[in-house]
Amino acid sequence: MSEERKMYPIKCSDCGKDAEVPFQPKEGRPVYCKECLPKHRSGGGGRY
Repeated sequence: MSEERKMYPIKCSDCGKDAEVPFQPKEGRPVYCKECLPKHRSGGGGRY
């Protein structure tokens, strides 16, 4: 069973680039492209 994930278009809250994410963004929360996401993850992008 191969299900394709629904992708949602976004504008990165950091760089403003158009991108897609595999979840529906919540209004009022920042969303980032794959290049900017590591900069905003807690712990500096390392493992837990």
